[in-house]
Amino acid sequence: MAKTFRAWNVEQQMLLPPSVLDFVPPEHLAHFVRDTVAEELDLTAIVSVYEAEERGYPPYHPVMMTALLLYAYCQRLYSSRRIARACEERVDFMAVTALQRPDFRTIATFRRRHLPALRGLFQQVLGLCRRAGLVRLGHVALDGTKIRANASKHKAMSYQRMQQAEPELAAEVGRWLAEAEATDRREDTEHGADQRGDTLPAWVANKQERLAKIRAAKAALEAEARAAAPAGPPPPPAPTAQRNFTDPESRIMKGPDGFLQAYNAQIAVDAGSQVIVAQHVTAAATDVQALPVLLAEIKANTGRQAQELSADAGYCSTANLRAVRRRHIRGYIAVGRQRHGQSAPEAPRRVPGGSLLAAMRTRLKRAGHRSRYRLRKITVEPVFGQIKGAREFRQFLLRGLAKVGGEFSLVATAHNLLKLAAARAC
Repeated sequence: MAKTFRAWNVEQQMLLPPSVLDFVPPEHLAHFVRDTVAEELDLTAIVSVYEAEERGYPPYHPVMMTALLLYAYCQRLYSSRRIARACEERVDFMAVTALQRPDFRTIATFRRRHLPALRGLFQQVLGLCRRAGLVRLGHVALDGTKIRANASKHKAMSYQRMQQAEPELAAEVGRWLAEAEATDRREDTEHGADQRGDTLPAWVANKQERLAKIRAAKAALEAEARAAAPAGPPPPPAPTAQRNFTDPESRIMKGPDGFLQAYNAQIAVDAGSQVIVAQHVTAAATDVQALPVLLAEIKANTGRQAQELSADAGYCSTANLRAVRRRHIRGYIAVGRQRHGQSAPEAPRRVPGGSLLAAMRTRLKRAGHRSRYRLRKITVEPVFGQIKGAREFRQFLLRGLAKVGGEFSLVATAHNLLKLAAARAC
């Protein structure tokens, strides 16, 4: 007897149109993100930009576009082209957009136009996490990571190389311009003066453009040196000072796999829930100057300050230890690097007795394996693992420090949304 199968007919039409609410299960993340954005976030700063009498075809609803962006970041989709493709192919994205299909240019324009307002959503989502009991600030851990810029390190040039390249390139451009002018005169004689002969060859224009970029980058490095110099004649920039032509605000930094053109992303994470309570992006390769900024962000975002703080040796300085004490935070900041298997970091440098550095070293050694410093590795480092490993955010798409800061804010907001969704599902 032949086996009976369920009917399968791809041309079969439905009697009633399906609802997008049924595309994915009720507990799906797509429903959570869409409803959270629509019902619990204040999007006045985005919606108010659109004028009532704005001409042209009606734009996509800004609330839907905001939900789409945040859900895409939760699903490790950051490129506008990949997000647009998901709107056409994935039913979970259709549950967010209600079957609307914005193209990649619309998505990219929306993100670029509303980036400052989208950046402000981090604080709102953090407020939802706080009301859900996920932000206790009993212990907060700090760390930074290098994230690739949208620029190649091979497009950077040092100040010393600029000084050498500028006169060489200027002489080459001048020689080629003279050759082009001579060619123009010869062709006028051969073909007549009425024929166009005033257009420069493409190779001359490219050399001129490169020369202009080198001069602009050289002037920018000199301006930075003047701004950093005390009273008196400003010194020239260091010969090794570099500037990238593609993204001038990014810097060459040392990462785990060598040097890369990057930005330094900083976060402060609550130890109880791994919720990001402060985030900041800097173009400095070192972490030490980020600690006061993160402490101020914690207070601004949550309305109160952390009780305890842990950070690695990159944040250790007398000024930072003084800032922690002034804010009445019990700090656990490594004075030296911690070797594998040790309970507390070593202090490879000589520490003056009676100083804040000596007191911190004593605090870390006294507790041994019970030191609160051990919370740092299990608090903040897994968050960077989730961002760069699980959600594959390893390179910025935008350029410039302000835009990169807004982009990373979206990444941190998506991270906190996922933590909030997991907590509400329990």
